[in-house]
Amino acid sequence: MKRGLARRRAVAAAATYLLEPKNWIIATVIGVGWHYGGRGGLGWGLVAALFAAILPTVFITVGVRRGRWADRNVGARGPRLMVLAFILSSVAAGFLVLAAGGAPSQLTWYFGCMLASVAMLAAITVAWKISIHCAVAAGAVTLLVLLYGLWVTPAYLLVGLTAWSRVELRDHTCAQVVAGAILGTAAAAASYALMRLRQPWDRAHGFAADGYLAHSRAVASALAVASSLPSGENATKFTALEWPVSVLTVLPLTGSHSRTVLS
Repeated sequence: MKRGLARRRAVAAAATYLLEPKNWIIATVIGVGWHYGGRGGLGWGLVAALFAAILPTVFITVGVRRGRWADRNVGARGPRLMVLAFILSSVAAGFLVLAAGGAPSQLTWYFGCMLASVAMLAAITVAWKISIHCAVAAGAVTLLVLLYGLWVTPAYLLVGLTAWSRVELRDHTCAQVVAGAILGTAAAAASYALMRLRQPWDRAHGFAADGYLAHSRAVASALAVASSLPSGENATKFTALEWPVSVLTVLPLTGSHSRTVLS
């Protein structure tokens, strides 16, 4: 019996480590960046991962080494609030970098939603130890399902594994992991709704449905057309089909691009 208990706890510890919030956050911000910005958005997703996951993990690791908290999960309430305060600061800094740097607007909005979610978790932690592991895991899977489709749904099994591991290690009660999962799912659904609200604004201001990526291509198209025209020619008298062959063979121009270039 003792051997079986030790084995279960070892599996639970491994699951907790492999499915910790850092890994879910990295997967999610990269997924959002890629979905809305293609390769350029992927780069911004990596920048977002730095502020939302990497820097907080470094802060936690340094705290463990210096004896400020017992382990990477930071179970005690006081140290846990310190870590959440650092995460809030890091995510806020990342939000400013994304907004000022011209990241895909949906990724920036998602970072703003993440900031609100972390603040909510910190407020709850003052009175009750809600499971951050489950909140982040459930939120990440929900958002990825909404973005990429039902084929991501089996990842909810990993959310269940995360919840089991937290209870098995006696770091949380069943109520705390269930509450965390519900909160994370609701926050992800709200974040997705807000990101979708951004799309009509993008279209109204000359962006295509995929926002950042389409606009970047349109800007490249405009520069290519301008550089290929004879000196003094006015681009507004050309349509996309009349652009020089050298431009049309290099750039995948669409009607939305031509409207952007000629406006």
